[in-house]
Amino acid sequence: MTPAQHSTSLPRSTPPPTLRVTTWPVPVFLLLSAGLHLVALLAVLRTPAAWPWAVGAVVLNHLAITLLGLWPRSNWLGENLTRLPAEAAARGEIALTLDDGPDPVLTPQVLALLDAAGVQATFFVIGERAAAHPGLLREIVRRGHGVQNHSWRHPHAFSVFGPRRIARELQQAQAFLHDATGERPTLFRAPAGLRNVFLGPLLHRAGLRLASWTRRGFDTRDGDAQRVLARLTRGLRGGDVLLLHDGHCASSPDGRPVVLDVLPALIAHARQAGLRFVRLDDACTARPQVAPINTSPAT
Repeated sequence: MTPAQHSTSLPRSTPPPTLRVTTWPVPVFLLLSAGLHLVALLAVLRTPAAWPWAVGAVVLNHLAITLLGLWPRSNWLGENLTRLPAEAAARGEIALTLDDGPDPVLTPQVLALLDAAGVQATFFVIGERAAAHPGLLREIVRRGHGVQNHSWRHPHAFSVFGPRRIARELQQAQAFLHDATGERPTLFRAPAGLRNVFLGPLLHRAGLRLASWTRRGFDTRDGDAQRVLARLTRGLRGGDVLLLHDGHCASSPDGRPVVLDVLPALIAHARQAGLRFVRLDDACTARPQVAPINTSPAT
């Protein structure tokens, strides 16, 4: 369905949230970390003089956990969507995602460029910004784009929050976006991609999947459109998830938001390579397998 067809239709409704009764699948690394803590404790109980080694091992383990949380594309702390499923990649599909909006000046210009190119994108919006511009949020949905959860306030200290503050950021944004658009977000992107060990089980409980990216333009700090474009297109292939911004975007030397210069060139490059843009949530929704119709004559 094209964006034009979406513009005359109502937002796609989603079922109300359901209680997640399954257990969060604890990553192997965290299971091993728990085992290390237990071994360290037993070692100290058995040989008190070994405490410096035991404490050192535990400290190094916590340092590793912290560093993994600062690696946006890591899946060591839990599931992390960095690429589209293999089936989508085989179809030559890629996903364009835009973070940190909606912005009352920039987002309408981005929407106009996407409309002109007939491209659907996925907007990871900041809840507080969306609440300040609810009409713009609904316009994103009306034009056929996806809206997903990027926290309520986008706090820079998100990765050091405890479980209660993380849950509040998730739930406040989730509740508002569902009420405002009629669509319940299924994906979450952590602010700056940074997180900690508490996030995985909280996302599982909320029915959300963590989503990062395959390649990013660094367009929040680089105003050179050619460099931003090169980061996104170098080796571009089916299955890639691309990250740009319609909020907090850097400006080119002439004062124009760099994303406005990058988008048309990015879309042209992708199409020349035979790739097709899809919504991230659509690409990650399994398509039913239909058996081929047997047209051979009966014997």
